[in-house]
Amino acid sequence: MFPTFHNLTHTCVNNLLRFFISLILRVGVYRLSIFAPIYRLYEWLLWKRIKSKDMPKHLAIILDGNRRFARSRRLSVFIAHQAGAMRLEDFLDWCCELGIEVVTIYAFSLENFRRPPEEVEVLMRLFEEKFNNIITDKRIHGNRIKVRAIGRIHLLPDYVREAIKEAEKATENYDNSQLNIAIGYSGRTELIDAFKEVARKVLGGILSLDEIDEALIDSHLSTAGLPEPDLIIRSSGEERMSGFLLWQSAYSELYFSDVFWPLFRKIDLLRAIRNFQDRERRFGE
Repeated sequence: MFPTFHNLTHTCVNNLLRFFISLILRVGVYRLSIFAPIYRLYEWLLWKRIKSKDMPKHLAIILDGNRRFARSRRLSVFIAHQAGAMRLEDFLDWCCELGIEVVTIYAFSLENFRRPPEEVEVLMRLFEEKFNNIITDKRIHGNRIKVRAIGRIHLLPDYVREAIKEAEKATENYDNSQLNIAIGYSGRTELIDAFKEVARKVLGGILSLDEIDEALIDSHLSTAGLPEPDLIIRSSGEERMSGFLLWQSAYSELYFSDVFWPLFRKIDLLRAIRNFQDRERRFGE
């Protein structure tokens, strides 16, 4: 079957948009082309240093700064969110190169539903597109990455839920690494849901009060069976958790980068990991 004129036009527009955004990001990252070799050398030196030390097994990241990036460049929010999605693809490639086993992305909080309806619609369509892309993504299948969405998935539009369902189904048997995408997520509601489920089991006689401990609560969270995050990164300069993995982050190392998410570079990830490796983790001891 030959592609229709509409499909060809849609593909051409998407390719032009990606090219335009890539130019914006390239200018934002390197500023002037004469600095590119310096960045690459610094990146190589960082890479060489951190590869010889322990990597975080579970890395979580709060993607922040798309809208402020848009304002700083006088761009539309739509372009900024597209740029952020492109940067996420790069970020996941870097994590694969580093051998990080679990990555959790804070993509859309429960509170983000309060944003203007037109912006929420743009984000939902973007999520639909990216989850659909996962189904045939050679990098996902080549690296055997299991993909899961966590959060109040039932609040998402039908077309997003269907895309999530198909992406999870396509990767459900993979066990090399895992990508969790927090969408419609809130750490508070995650805990409320866990406590309610435990309470139901106590009332139903399945559990006793004495059986309730940390391990039991862990087993009722969306991250059950996964290691707690070793390192949590937040882009854009904000220094707060915004309800992300509230239970799981008790002993996570935190790193705040002042770079807007669309401009987040491999160097910024390597710096965060270097900072993590330089810390002495005592876990309260």
